[in-house]
Amino acid sequence: MNFTVEFFITNILLGIGLAMDAFSVSVANGLNEPFMRKRKMLTVSAVFAFFQFVMPLIGWFCVSTLLGYFTVFEKFIPYIALGLLAFIGGKMIADGIKCDCPECSAVGIVGLIVQGIATSIDALSVGFTIATYHFVEALIACVLIGVVTFIICFAGIIIGKRIGNAFSSKASILGGVILVLIGLEIFITGVF
Repeated sequence: MNFTVEFFITNILLGIGLAMDAFSVSVANGLNEPFMRKRKMLTVSAVFAFFQFVMPLIGWFCVSTLLGYFTVFEKFIPYIALGLLAFIGGKMIADGIKCDCPECSAVGIVGLIVQGIATSIDALSVGFTIATYHFVEALIACVLIGVVTFIICFAGIIIGKRIGNAFSSKASILGGVILVLIGLEIFITGVF
């Protein structure tokens, strides 16, 4: 096992890179729900961190055992991410137009899980990056990615809440637009 300073720096930086989509969605969630309580903020951050932890580990497993199946699935990742984020973002936009109260547009657990999957599905390909790691090294790399994601997402929610308080009910529409744009960005960079 090779637990050097370089190993930790590389995987922390990898976690920062992977967490950017989840950070943006966390900002959107904070915009969408400016009065979100600390417990829900922790839950939202934990869901994103869990998916950013588990997806690279699944990717590592797939590369280690099921390489042929994984490469077939990889080309659909941008379409899946776009579909999921466009659906959730569209719902947030519609809720923001229909209702002026922030409680109407709060993201439920199912929506949160969909967001977690959509923002971390591209992390499956990180399995290629860590394919040379032994299982324990891959596990620790994924834990680092998850911890970094948790911290970044929690900060994103705080930022979104502060902005959301200023924009009140229209923040839900802005949050939904951000989700749709993130989905488009993942799609465009993944397809072209």
